[in-house]
Amino acid sequence: MKKQHKKKLTLRKAAYWLCLCVFLCVFLYSAFRIVNYTIESIQAKRLYQSLQELADSSRPTRPPLPEITEPQVSTSPTEETLPDPTVTQPNLVTVIDPDTNETLQLLPEYSALYLKNTDFVGWLEVPGTVISYPVMQSPDNPNYYLRHNFAKDWDSHGCIYVRETCDVFSPSDNVTLYGHNKRDGTMFSDLEKYMDQEFYEEHKYIYFDTIFQRHTYEIIAVFPTSASVGVGFRYHAFENAATAEEFDNFVATCKQLSYYDIPATAQYGNKLITLSTCEYSQVNGRLVIVAKRIY
Repeated sequence: MKKQHKKKLTLRKAAYWLCLCVFLCVFLYSAFRIVNYTIESIQAKRLYQSLQELADSSRPTRPPLPEITEPQVSTSPTEETLPDPTVTQPNLVTVIDPDTNETLQLLPEYSALYLKNTDFVGWLEVPGTVISYPVMQSPDNPNYYLRHNFAKDWDSHGCIYVRETCDVFSPSDNVTLYGHNKRDGTMFSDLEKYMDQEFYEEHKYIYFDTIFQRHTYEIIAVFPTSASVGVGFRYHAFENAATAEEFDNFVATCKQLSYYDIPATAQYGNKLITLSTCEYSQVNGRLVIVAKRIY
């Protein structure tokens, strides 16, 4: 009996120490993840702050946004791609592409950034949010910037980046930009503010410059969907409309899904950008904002 009792005590002690070891391992791993994420978050904020400062050192003050009372549309795709003649065009700077030796004429605020990384295609700024970031594109390596930063180092924050098949410069009828919804408030997390109609009413415009031209966009839809195959709206698959009907159907679907009614709309010939990030009210959810170029 005593031997059996001692054996039970030994088994209990072994189970106790095993549980304690498992608990400690889980605790240490969790602590490591938290510390690692915090360090990564601080480094990401510092990196993007330095890039913002580099761009801002040469960035001119943007003119006040116009009061837009009528939806702006163009009668043909060609008209939309032309610069607005009423907007003063910037002085460009000459840059030699380090990869191709091609001579480029870039906006002065973006020339130094381009020389640091030729995947850099533009800058996105959403007033009223922390979103003021370089935009990247790697056509030959899709989703590379999902987990890499501007310096091409591995980083869970990634970059704001353009879908690989979109043409930023011509541009495509719709250019889709992806970004993470991070818990530390960086990247595209502030897009959640647009779930509130009052915030939209005060922040209707988005700046998306290419490295060659400055542009302003007006929001026309804010909606949730799912990225699960066969479930949600495949907004990212729309890049160039074959017909006016195809373009109009895309815009109509976006507006139908929108959280709230937005008077501004778009017609065939307008150029669109679509901002996409994660949305956590549904499985594999996405929060999507669509905006049209106004100049």
